[in-house]
Amino acid sequence: MLSMPALVSSCPSSRPDGPEPIIATLVRMRTSLVLPHASGQRTRQNGLFAQLMGQNEHFGGQYSMVLSVPTYDLYGERRARKPDFWMHCETIASRSSLYQWEIGLHRHDSFFQLLYIRNGSGDALLRGETLPFRPPCVALVPPGISHGFRFSRDVDGMVITVVADQLRLTSGLSRRSADWLASPRLVVLDPEASDTSYLAETFSRILEEFDGRHRGRNDLIEAHLVSVLLLLRRAAVPQGGEETRDVNQMRVEALEDLIGRHFREQLPAEAYAKLLNVSPTHLNRIVREVTGLSTHDLVMARVIDEARRALVFTPNSIQRIADNLGFSDAAYFSRCFRKRTGLTPREYREMEREKLRQVESAR
Repeated sequence: MLSMPALVSSCPSSRPDGPEPIIATLVRMRTSLVLPHASGQRTRQNGLFAQLMGQNEHFGGQYSMVLSVPTYDLYGERRARKPDFWMHCETIASRSSLYQWEIGLHRHDSFFQLLYIRNGSGDALLRGETLPFRPPCVALVPPGISHGFRFSRDVDGMVITVVADQLRLTSGLSRRSADWLASPRLVVLDPEASDTSYLAETFSRILEEFDGRHRGRNDLIEAHLVSVLLLLRRAAVPQGGEETRDVNQMRVEALEDLIGRHFREQLPAEAYAKLLNVSPTHLNRIVREVTGLSTHDLVMARVIDEARRALVFTPNSIQRIADNLGFSDAAYFSRCFRKRTGLTPREYREMEREKLRQVESAR
């Protein structure tokens, strides 16, 4: 009978050697139940998808939960100067091979995960349902969802972990239960589709950028991740019947396009509603339903994102940045920026540039 280490806790590891865990430290949790193996046979194992929630209907309702599903924070890398963590990327084999190619049932409260399976086999346990991998495919796991994985030894793929609130598309999913990304799913890709080739290349670029630690990598990785998520939605929800596309989602996408073109003009929410031919109240209700934000907050999020980039990657003065973003004066810009980031523009610029200097000196 196998005893599998389950991932729990974010306390420092006491292991004397070997790679330091990225997701969490190891604690032995001995539970035993019968589960179907990836090949279809039933085997008795310890720790494999061990903490099923309640009576497991998928397996006939005969297995009750022995221990609660562990929730853990990202443990992080060895380097002490990594307070700016917002995503992690590694091959599936590099981590799962340490745990006999099986990752026990667990969850993350703050992280959104993508597992890209290029080749190999195995299955994912998502909310008590076992889904076999059919490569090429991508498993999407939003925050708070219990999940576990089992892989064949020849698996080829990668796992990406993102601090959900740091990415616009995954921020606030707990408030947007109707959002496509708010539910766990396994997206099976068409091997012949051009988007599948593009996704494969984009996943590879994300891993290269993460490992390379080049200047500007965060912005580039974020752009790649947005492309991946949008293309995955297109693959899973093809054009053609909307059960396929939600009308409110389409309106919010149109609003975001307008914001991208007009955010420097500081247009009020009423102006955007007029451009979309809806009432301000109706637009605000739609935006809250889809994004969890008000129309004004969605506009300001775009403004602050641009301010962050300008503060780090341009030599412009804070007054000049405020002017370029349509603020009447630098003091008002500073108040708005601090309200949404917790830092003044000057503090944010100094902090982010120091991080860049540390990355350069570490190369």
